[in-house]
Amino acid sequence: MPAALKKKKSFMIEKIPTGVSGLDNITNGGLPKGRTALVAGGAGSGKTLLGMEFLIQGAMQYGEAGVAMTFEETSDEIISNMASLGYDLDVLIRRKKLFIDYVHVERRQIEETGEYDLEGLFIRLDHAIKSINAKRVLLDTIEVLFAGLRNEGIVRSELRRLFRWLKDRGVTAVITAEAGDGSTITRHGLEEYVADCVIFLDHRVNEQISTRRIRVVKYRGSTHGTNEYPFLLDQNGLTVLPITALGLNHKASSERVSTGVPGLDSMMGGLGFFRGSSVLVTGTAGTGKSSIASSFVNAACERGERALYFAFEESPDQILRNMRSLGIRLDKWIKQDLLKIIAVRPTTLGLENHLAAICKELDEFRPKIAAVDPITNLISIGTQTSVKAMLTRLVDLLKGRQVTALFTNLMVGTATETNTEISSLMDTWIMVREFEVEGSRRRLIYVLKSRGMEHSAEVREFTISNRGVQVTSGDLKSSLRRRKGQLDAS
Repeated sequence: MPAALKKKKSFMIEKIPTGVSGLDNITNGGLPKGRTALVAGGAGSGKTLLGMEFLIQGAMQYGEAGVAMTFEETSDEIISNMASLGYDLDVLIRRKKLFIDYVHVERRQIEETGEYDLEGLFIRLDHAIKSINAKRVLLDTIEVLFAGLRNEGIVRSELRRLFRWLKDRGVTAVITAEAGDGSTITRHGLEEYVADCVIFLDHRVNEQISTRRIRVVKYRGSTHGTNEYPFLLDQNGLTVLPITALGLNHKASSERVSTGVPGLDSMMGGLGFFRGSSVLVTGTAGTGKSSIASSFVNAACERGERALYFAFEESPDQILRNMRSLGIRLDKWIKQDLLKIIAVRPTTLGLENHLAAICKELDEFRPKIAAVDPITNLISIGTQTSVKAMLTRLVDLLKGRQVTALFTNLMVGTATETNTEISSLMDTWIMVREFEVEGSRRRLIYVLKSRGMEHSAEVREFTISNRGVQVTSGDLKSSLRRRKGQLDAS
């Protein structure tokens, strides 16, 4: 191949991190340094919050001062709104790490004079940048600047001039804009072509379930995640979860962890589950799935390991009360900060947002063990296909963090497959059942599969009492013979 035609070494533009959890992952490092990024979306989609997080995290994490020039909300309103998320902007302002300037644009003056340019804005913005040596700039929201203009030619010309002015100053800027009518990303349809990076925020409602998503539409000079990603807006700010980037690249550990039930451990080669594996416990109502999950969590806390318990049916107090009847005192582990119970109805969030919320809890609490009880309830907020896709990502997420996870699943009737169809994803599948003999209900437990280890093929009886979950030794026939002998003797 001629030298002139040889492929050049790939080059990635310089970036600065946003500090927004997850966003730097899907942008492969942050926003383009010294260039302009456009954040577009509908009302309430989170544009202003993302822009302010960019400035706040820049000041707090990276020591870069920032200027926020707003055209809709006053400085006091911005300060008050961000205080609800725990940010004290007054401190940053006093330290000259943040400058907030509210610019009131009078539409009537523009309409009366018929002339308009951004020279006055440039002077004002230049003063703000120099006063604190700002490296980051937020302009929120750009439509207000041109709301009184009907001449599209002037709008286009001034927009280009604004983007060029910011680039010439060497600041990294975020400009927010309202979403277009569908044919364009923004209202004017020009900003997305001029900006070097375009991020679109979407807030949609499907079957009364609200979901927020973020997508990087374009990014000049850099690779980036091209899918839609769920994000959360809560008391801790904005969190993005790049879930679609998860894959089959997790490590497989040979370490074993106890199930929390000695008899069940014996069925797993006497050692329990593999560390970082996924375990499924299925059965009909009342067969003891939650009791097994709580025993698993309790054993982890006894080892001094942190555990997360995600409950979709019962409140934390109800779980604590019910487990006390089994002699399991989970409340003491909560007091020792070894256990955290997250109880929420599935319908409060969409599937992807549930996944994002779980990811956030994993990052903050950093558990070694997790229980999800039960996953069946997720069917109420999604189709079988969408629930399976969400759970597949959750399994990958947990495996990637080497969290040993136990999922419970309600079975209906004599079904042999879960209604979420995820049994094939699980490393271990345990089935619990009940049957009636001689006028009393009895419980059975057996291991359908457990990848990578020798395990018992026996069907064993187990009991749930104030001594916890106890699995009998030997198979069911032996257990029934012993029970019959005890009855005959009495």
